[in-house]
Amino acid sequence: MKRRDILAGLGAGAVAAGLTACAPPGSGPAASGGTGEVIRWKMVTTWPPGFPGLGTGAANLAKLIGELSGGRLQVQVYGAGELVPAFEVFDAVSSGTAEMGHGAAYYWKGKSEAAQFFASVPFGMNAQELNAWFYYGDGLDLWREIYEPFGLIPAPAGNTGVQMGGWFNKEINGLGDLDGLKMRIPGLGGEVLRRAGGTPVNLPGGEIFTALQTGSIDATEWVGPYNDLAFGLHQVARYYYYPGWHEPGTCLEAIFNADAFNALPADLQSICTNACKVATQSMLSEFTARNQQALETLVSEHGVELRRFPDEVLARLRALSEEMLDEMAAADPMVARVHGNQKAFQQGVTSWHEISEEAFYRARSL
Repeated sequence: MKRRDILAGLGAGAVAAGLTACAPPGSGPAASGGTGEVIRWKMVTTWPPGFPGLGTGAANLAKLIGELSGGRLQVQVYGAGELVPAFEVFDAVSSGTAEMGHGAAYYWKGKSEAAQFFASVPFGMNAQELNAWFYYGDGLDLWREIYEPFGLIPAPAGNTGVQMGGWFNKEINGLGDLDGLKMRIPGLGGEVLRRAGGTPVNLPGGEIFTALQTGSIDATEWVGPYNDLAFGLHQVARYYYYPGWHEPGTCLEAIFNADAFNALPADLQSICTNACKVATQSMLSEFTARNQQALETLVSEHGVELRRFPDEVLARLRALSEEMLDEMAAADPMVARVHGNQKAFQQGVTSWHEISEEAFYRARSL
């Protein structure tokens, strides 16, 4: 599906949402003008059941689809392990075991190296910039092209904003402190850590606490204060580092089984597409509101030591990131297309943000 088709559908989705919101009880699409048939879908997720922000974001998306469709499309949500393991979501939706999934694209690098670029890129675009690339650049078209051979249709369906750098049981005072460090860190950020001398480990969220507690890993990143507090990571690590250089604006995804999605009538397709857009903005707003509250709790009530990565560490990680991305592009034509397109878009929005967002932040701090 091309971007022009998506944009054309947005108007229909907005109208559908407005009509559903304004209609009195019993007068929705299922009650008038339709067959009354209820379509039931399963959504599998990579998140622990009911986990704040991520798991609840998936649940809210399912609820919104049901509401906007007047109950015609109902989505049952299954957390990680309830129907399939966390890292089998992609295959489950591809095979039709579930009609829909919710997770993050960097978990699927085994399917396509380029998939990772649709979640987050080290020192890359933030949430605002990434959404612009998806909807007003070529991001969504490229993403759909990559997932098409797997019988999947992806869509942005959440964003955490800039994440934290992670939890550590030792101070990071210089580059040498990364040597031999076993850290839970997925995607492109994990490869950068490996190049810096560390050992990246990919674990689903539900296994992080125990791995850190038992010493299977020395450090972990997860999301940010809101989620990290809920996981109790402050109980098994002392130092909390920022900024999240590896994930400056992490997009979460909804994936639809293409056959199931294409079998829907046009209005329900549009409702699904637009519900994902609402979910993205809603999640980003929630994390913006709740992260500071949770950070205050971590520091004031639990004595967490908040630390900033040294400049020399950040500079080295950035250089390694650029080196890695260039090598990946040289080795994989699809990565080259996605990375080149994303990099050009980022350069453009960065030029604008230097005199808008960044300039305003500096002025506000005077």
